[in-house]
Amino acid sequence: QVQLVESGGGLVQAGGSLRLSCAASRTILSANAMGWYRQAPGKERELVASIANGGRTNYADFVKGRFTISREYAKNTVYLQMNSLKPEDTAVYYCKYQVAYRGPDYWGQGTQVTVSS
Repeated sequence: QVQLVESGGGLVQAGGSLRLSCAASRTILSANAMGWYRQAPGKERELVASIANGGRTNYADFVKGRFTISREYAKNTVYLQMNSLKPEDTAVYYCKYQVAYRGPDYWGQGTQVTVSS
């Protein structure tokens, strides 16, 4: 089992920034990948950004150039720096720990991000 605790969400005006954190109970060195997903009301959960064990990053087109995923091994923490936020970025943001390519996957409880216009 892996417990994930997200933090850093909140209310911000359009154009502002937030940094989300995801602290894992297990070393992230052993994760196949870590990812950030989001789910807006009435919509499906979607990938925002991921970082593989080897360091390769992947971003959804709608956040490229605005969001950055990073990790800190010493703290077993993954971050999502979000800049130039837009109202359409409003969602609950979830962290995922992928143990192996075929799973299992562990999820955090989510953190709310609200961007006002």
